[in-house]
Amino acid sequence: MKTSTFIEIERRGTGGWDEVLATEAHLVAPGEEWKSELWRVAVEQFNRAADLLELEQEMRARMLSPRRSLVVSFPVRLDSGEVRSFTGYRVQHTLTMGPTKGGIRYAPGISLGECAALAMWMTLKCALVGLPFGGAKGGVRCDPNRLSPQELERLTRRYAAELFPIIGPDRDIPAPDMATSEREMAWFMDTYSQQVGHPAPEIVTGKPVVLGGTAGRREATGLGAVFCTERLLEQLGWDLAGQRVAIQGFGNVGSVMARELDARGAVIVGLSDVTGGVVDQAGLDVAAVERWVAGHRFMRGCPEGLYVTRQEILETPCDILIPAALEHQLTEDNAADVDCRLVVEAANGPTTPEAEKILSERGIMILPDLLVNSGGVTVSYFEWVQDQQRYLWDGFEVASRLESKMRTAVDRVIETAEALETDWRTAAQSVAIVRIAEASRLRAIYP
Repeated sequence: MKTSTFIEIERRGTGGWDEVLATEAHLVAPGEEWKSELWRVAVEQFNRAADLLELEQEMRARMLSPRRSLVVSFPVRLDSGEVRSFTGYRVQHTLTMGPTKGGIRYAPGISLGECAALAMWMTLKCALVGLPFGGAKGGVRCDPNRLSPQELERLTRRYAAELFPIIGPDRDIPAPDMATSEREMAWFMDTYSQQVGHPAPEIVTGKPVVLGGTAGRREATGLGAVFCTERLLEQLGWDLAGQRVAIQGFGNVGSVMARELDARGAVIVGLSDVTGGVVDQAGLDVAAVERWVAGHRFMRGCPEGLYVTRQEILETPCDILIPAALEHQLTEDNAADVDCRLVVEAANGPTTPEAEKILSERGIMILPDLLVNSGGVTVSYFEWVQDQQRYLWDGFEVASRLESKMRTAVDRVIETAEALETDWRTAAQSVAIVRIAEASRLRAIYP
């Protein structure tokens, strides 16, 4: 009997797939579905903290791979009458901490790997500031600048309908991200509400206030970054007034930071957007730049200061450099030319590991994205809570609660960095990983 069973297993082998597996060179290994440069950076940063914490292999396996990934393809009728197919994504990184939370972005280069990396960072971000969420991220591959408002509405509503099986106020709550705003969130909320048959404002955050949004959400990420910067400078013994600041990116985050830092006495010496930027070592008139962008949409042609490209802004002599645009802006190619004392990462993943090493060797400090831009999801949490309770807070209460969360998080990261004798990024990751690992152990593995 034993011999017969052994022969049967040997005959069956790997189910007859040996030859196929040997010849199909395009087969993707488990875990490589999310492979991208951004995912590589996210994993490398995670492993650095996990090694320092001596995190066991079981927890690494449970915390690294996203729990759910959805790729959808759907048709949209354009204004011309043409029907075009678009690809959308949604990645839910962990379900351990509560419902998942994360933005929706519209961009030509978005991919499953990019969403996976951003979803993992969102998990860590929520854990760092103590929010009851796991991380998620999604979006549609498109060029939003080439779509009319009507086309964007049809695209948003169809994408929302495609995500319906995996989202919900207690499952996954989207929010605005790159190239999306209150407008898209209103369309998204309305589409979901039509599906369930009743108003569901808690399905998304970042909505217009009249539809259940919260005061201060639009400014939340930038204001939270300012609160983090203020608290760090207090810890370092620096006076914010008089600090020379250069900011790459002039969207919701960069423009708010420029305005708030200028109001606090900092000297804004450089500003840029995707079309280029302006610099002036004597200090830019931030209000004048804002008026130009409001009237011309982009910074191209702005008469304030001297023109620079959006890459040259990163080499502007300053005290504090704030990348507030895209990922991978500080690389090994330009890190040696950065001329500042402190980098405040308002964007997600703006510094590659190679650039970080160069900056560290040059004595340039980095306040990491995981901490700096967590203000957005923090106020999104406040909005979600208000929608669940059907009770709205005023702007002062929102800002006060945000400031408390940000200052506490900065203190926790600095204390952890000192205790573990490590950099602030690894410390921030460590704080988050310890919290997630504890929750994972307590929940165990089902069944």
